[in-house]
Amino acid sequence: MHHSQINSDIRKLIADGTVLPAHPLALTAERKLDEKHQRALTRYYIDAGAGGLAVGVHTTQFAIRDVGLYRPVLELAAETAASWTRRPLAMVAGLAGSTRQATAEARTARDIGYHAGLLSLAAMKSAAEDEIIAHCTAVAAEIPLVGFYLQPAVGGVILSSRFWQRFASIDNVIAIKIAPFNRYRTLDVLRGVAAAGALDRVALYTGNDDHILLDLMLPFDLRDNGVTTRTYFKGGLLGHWSVWTASAIKQFERCKAARHKDSVPADLLALDARVTDCNSAFFDVANNFHGCIAGCHEILRRQGLIQGLWCLDPAEGLSPGQKEEIDRVCREHADLSDDAFVAANLDKWLA
Repeated sequence: MHHSQINSDIRKLIADGTVLPAHPLALTAERKLDEKHQRALTRYYIDAGAGGLAVGVHTTQFAIRDVGLYRPVLELAAETAASWTRRPLAMVAGLAGSTRQATAEARTARDIGYHAGLLSLAAMKSAAEDEIIAHCTAVAAEIPLVGFYLQPAVGGVILSSRFWQRFASIDNVIAIKIAPFNRYRTLDVLRGVAAAGALDRVALYTGNDDHILLDLMLPFDLRDNGVTTRTYFKGGLLGHWSVWTASAIKQFERCKAARHKDSVPADLLALDARVTDCNSAFFDVANNFHGCIAGCHEILRRQGLIQGLWCLDPAEGLSPGQKEEIDRVCREHADLSDDAFVAANLDKWLA
């Protein structure tokens, strides 16, 4: 499947930039798929105004592959979305593992109706750059790709600007999620895409939880042989946006409106720090992100969107002190939550 085959409205949606929440996994106390609450989550993101969904990604738990849930979870999200709204939604499937596994997952996602695959390179840690590019090229032959620069703390591989130039030169790459949580490495990706002459084809999506709003509003000037090219992040694909999503979409729209202006309101710039403070609790920065999935679950549990914090791996849960940090940010940044929106619609989503 080539990107030219994607519905034009959806292709434009991805290219122009949108909000793509990373879809969590709702489980029962027996750690089985809770279809009722899984559907409710999908409906929540759609009604909040998300431009699409990322399913089978880190926030969905990579372990779904080990328990036979990869296809069922992707199918459930796609079926729920199709029955809940008629507006265009960009459906992105997480792809992981060896070339054999990732290409098989790409075919599965494509057959279900997903438009693109977010390719994790965590399995390629020991591979040379040429081998990684060959891996990406093989997967791109099956489905349009969203590249993924994941931070090393949760399994990412450090990659050069030259790598990103080569990656962006793959014709079926349509976007890159930039999430190294590092400004130097973020610039490496931007420089690489610019060097490939691919800024018009490859949309830049932030996954930098430490600077979400700044990424979304600020210009980036790239210099080459005395020539300046100005570019912007177009959207975001974030686990952070799996919670308080209705509020996040309002923030995204404010950032988008602030682009290309001579000045940005100081209050909007300052809001970046408040969002980062919330993320520090949700993603358990104090414990090197150990409780990042459970932290998002805790917010959704408090809202009634899921029943508990259970992860497929019983060892995954809140870290010591994380609940208290979540209590703090929920209290100090209550105006950034979307609790009232969820409360007003929860019965409908659970029906």
